[in-house]
Amino acid sequence: MSATVAPGQQVGGLIAETGRTRDARRSGGGRRRVTTWLLSALSVLLFVIFVFPVYWMVNTSFQPNNEIRGSEIHFWPDNFTLRNYETVLFDPGRTPFLPAAANSLVVTILTVIVALVFAFLASIAVTRFRFKTRRLFIVTILVVQMIPGEAMIVSIFRVIDGWHLLNTILGLTIVYIATVLPFTIWTLRGFVNGVPVELEEAAMIDGCSRAGAFWRVTFPLLAPGLIATGVFGFIQAWNEFIMALVLNARPEMMTLPVWLRTYLVANGTTNWAAIMAGSTLMAIPVIVFFLIVQGRMTSGLVSGAVKG
Repeated sequence: MSATVAPGQQVGGLIAETGRTRDARRSGGGRRRVTTWLLSALSVLLFVIFVFPVYWMVNTSFQPNNEIRGSEIHFWPDNFTLRNYETVLFDPGRTPFLPAAANSLVVTILTVIVALVFAFLASIAVTRFRFKTRRLFIVTILVVQMIPGEAMIVSIFRVIDGWHLLNTILGLTIVYIATVLPFTIWTLRGFVNGVPVELEEAAMIDGCSRAGAFWRVTFPLLAPGLIATGVFGFIQAWNEFIMALVLNARPEMMTLPVWLRTYLVANGTTNWAAIMAGSTLMAIPVIVFFLIVQGRMTSGLVSGAVKG
């Protein structure tokens, strides 16, 4: 025996679907598909806009300098050449690339390590502790970030010169740390503030000490913040130009941005192909650092938290 159910009639707690309901559901699904396609197209467009300058840099590095200076646009190196990289790496008439890269690498690694350590401790202090000058400290961080580094270049030069640290790795590293530290503290403060204190308290109830609860529970959850600030510090120190130009002007103490400037010639004979090749080589360590830190550090901290 069968019964006919009218559209919209309630049967067993359910309401039969009407034709209008089906049409509304289909039109809603169609709108969602259109929205998804539009957002996907916008994402692809933004990706192309951001990636194209990088592609153009790499593409230009494989072209002869006369083609780059010509009026015709080459979206692909028609006359592919590696001579630009040979000039960058082995030109005997210029400051060698590898010593400059070594200087940049040492300064950058020291800056990232020291800045992360101090920023991590400072962010814990301003987030988990209440002291009288806490608000003043936070405001000072914001104010310092607003001051351009170029506005303090004379003062910085006088200080570093007074410490007899001009044209040294240590002097440049100190300046880079002071430059990176305010933003690093501010960023890590937000990540630390996002981890509830109750997680540590629950771990302490389960038998962990305060230090053990912090390192087993809180610290692994801060991996995204450490990665973000570490990558920022690496890029900032690796590409810094003004401070390095003023403080480390001697050829043997040049960092890569200052070394790259030697290819700029005022009379119009600038070797743009070599500059693009040098810029491409400069971008490789940043990409490698980002991939290593993002992959291994995150997986290591998260797995450590799970095991703990």
